[in-house]
Amino acid sequence: MSAVRAGFRIALVQLKVGANKTQNIENALTKIRSAVTDKGARVVALPECFNSPYGTQHFPEYAEEIPAGETSRSLAAIAKELGIYLIGGTIPEKCRTDSKLYNTCTVWSPEGSLLATYRKIHLFDINIPGGITFRESDVLTGGSELATVAIDGAKIGLGICYDIRFDELARLYRNQGCDMLIYPGAFNMKTGPLHWELLARGRANDTQSYVATISPARDQSAGYVAWGHSMVVDPWAKVVSQAAEAEETVVADVNLQTVDEVRAQIPIFSQRRTDMYSTDAVGK
Repeated sequence: MSAVRAGFRIALVQLKVGANKTQNIENALTKIRSAVTDKGARVVALPECFNSPYGTQHFPEYAEEIPAGETSRSLAAIAKELGIYLIGGTIPEKCRTDSKLYNTCTVWSPEGSLLATYRKIHLFDINIPGGITFRESDVLTGGSELATVAIDGAKIGLGICYDIRFDELARLYRNQGCDMLIYPGAFNMKTGPLHWELLARGRANDTQSYVATISPARDQSAGYVAWGHSMVVDPWAKVVSQAAEAEETVVADVNLQTVDEVRAQIPIFSQRRTDMYSTDAVGK
C-alpha cells in the first residue's frame, strides 16, 4: 500500500499594480511576507504581469532579463529569506540571447534558486466587437516548452492566463503526473465573469487536479481592467478559496490525498480509449 501523501498551504496574492515598477515589487514583497508570517503559507503565488501594467504598449519598457533583472533578484531574496516556494506570477521578459520579449513565469526555491521558467505558450490575441480587442503577439513571442516543479511531494504544471483555455495543455501536464496546475492570469471584465471560474473548474475536473488562478486586483482606472477573483479549485472541481476583486490574499490547503482519492474513485485516466484518441507532446 502506497504511503499517504500530505500537501502544503498555498497563498494567492492578488496585487494592485500601478505604473511604478519599484513600488509594484515592494508591494509584492510586503504581501508575500504577510502571507507567510500571518497565514502560514508554504507556497506563495503572484499574478500575471505583477510588476508592470498589463498592455502591449508597456511590455518593452518594463521588460527585464531573467534571472539578472530587478524583479528576479527581489523574488529570489524573499524566497530565501522566508524559506518558501514562490511562484513569481509573470513579468515581461527580455531574452538576453535573442532580444525577444516573452510573458514569463518564474519559480523560486526556499534557497532562493530559480527552479523553473515558463513562457506563455498561447498568446492572448482576441477580438470581441463591442468588448475587447487585444493582441499580445504584436509585441510578445510565444513560448514552446512546458514547465513543471516538484514541491513537497506534489508535481505542479505551469500555465499563464490564456493557456487555461487549452485543455490539451492541461492534459499534457496530467500525462506527466501533475497534481496541480497553476495559472497566473488577468482575465478582463468581459471574459472574467463568463469564463474565469468555469475554466478553472473545467481544468480541475478534466485532470482531477488542484487548480490555482491568480489575478491582479481590479483597477477601474487602468487601461486594462482585471477581473480579480483569484481562486483555488480542488480535484472535485469545487472552489475552496476565492478572493473578491480588490487587493487580497487568500489561502488554501492543498491535500494530495484528495487528489489520489478522486482519481481512484473516478478513474478516468485509466479509462481513456487511447486506442481511439490521445493527446501527446510533439517531439522536437
